[in-house]
Amino acid sequence: MDSKVYETKMKKTHNNLLEEYDAIRVGRANPHVLDRITVDYYGTPTPLQQIGNITVPEARLISITPWEPKMLKEIEKAINMSDLGINPTNDGKSVRLVFPEMTEERRKEVAKDVRKKGEQAKVAIRNIRRDANEAVKKELKAKTISEDEKADLDDEIQKMTDKYIKIIDQEVEKKIKDVMSV
Repeated sequence: MDSKVYETKMKKTHNNLLEEYDAIRVGRANPHVLDRITVDYYGTPTPLQQIGNITVPEARLISITPWEPKMLKEIEKAINMSDLGINPTNDGKSVRLVFPEMTEERRKEVAKDVRKKGEQAKVAIRNIRRDANEAVKKELKAKTISEDEKADLDDEIQKMTDKYIKIIDQEVEKKIKDVMSV
């Protein structure tokens, strides 16, 4: 049994969490909040980044300048349909997103969401551990490994699990600190 397969799965879980955290709004403009938004580009859902230039001219402002001016309406529509919660403004050349200052209540809501996503990631890590442990038991039953090898693999899997749970806890704390700082 190769434990690297399970470590790769745990690493992917960690990376997914980081991507989700990048998409969380924390009061200042972060172009990553647009990563999941797709625009109808001549009938094809296309990532916003491929339709125009995205800049952050000020701390709480994102400007999206499409390469084709006729895409302004489509970009506005896509942003309005997303869960971003910001109304875009169109000046005829670009779409502007002004991020309001987050209230204390909103920060607490976001922090709760950050914890929830972290907990989901930890559950996924534990499920990977369970799958790895089951694979080890099957190999022992099939007599392809010894009891000692099983004990070593179980120990290795647990250490891997502990390592990734600790990393996720650190990411959660880091993101909550980021969200709660004014």
